[in-house]
Amino acid sequence: MTEINAGIKMDFGELNEKIRESTDREISIKGCTGQRYIASGLSGKKIEIDGIPGNALGSYLDGSSITVRGNVQDATGDTMNCGEIVIHGNAGDATGYAMRGGSIYIKGNTGYRAGIHMKAYKEQQPALIIGGEAGSFLGEYQAGGIIAVLDIEQKAERRGNGTFIATGMHGGKIYMRLRTGAKVPEVPPYVKLTLGHGKDLAEIRPYLEKFCSYFGDVNLGSLIESDYAVLEPNKDHPYKQTYCLN
Repeated sequence: MTEINAGIKMDFGELNEKIRESTDREISIKGCTGQRYIASGLSGKKIEIDGIPGNALGSYLDGSSITVRGNVQDATGDTMNCGEIVIHGNAGDATGYAMRGGSIYIKGNTGYRAGIHMKAYKEQQPALIIGGEAGSFLGEYQAGGIIAVLDIEQKAERRGNGTFIATGMHGGKIYMRLRTGAKVPEVPPYVKLTLGHGKDLAEIRPYLEKFCSYFGDVNLGSLIESDYAVLEPNKDHPYKQTYCLN
């Protein structure tokens, strides 16, 4: 295993050069302090990060796995192709921007416009699993893939998810775990909303199982025994012709 002590003095270019020069599959980064573009386009590596990486962590990721023991900033997984990013904290804005494959698992919350422009093609099915809550414009212009918002803590005093969910959505699905007695989210007419129970939603079961395997204090049973709002494009609404016949 290669160990890199990043610290505040190491430039993001130098850090990324050290990552690419390493002949080891496993790399440990200590003291990460806002360095950008970590593992951009990288394949075949397993990276552990202690600290807070900067914007565009794992952008264009092409098969590597990244685990962060802390928070991440904006545009994590930007246009990632395949691989996995696991975050033991919160994420900034535009998480999973235009991601077209692979998976991102977030223990905490994410900011605005998570999953914007997500897309899918054949076996390329991206997934963004959010353990906490999401900011406004979740799934904006979503064209494919899966987004799940689990709201693990289910605390009534918390603000809940943001507004304008699924604005411009024309593909994929969003699963939102509902709090007991909570109102279903408001969606535009070109989005179809149905209610389902976790045990009946086979599509997200593997993602829930993997989420709980990464974050051991999360109870899988409570996620499965919950109700979910399922959002997907409304095929009966003429809005579909704006982008494609779906």
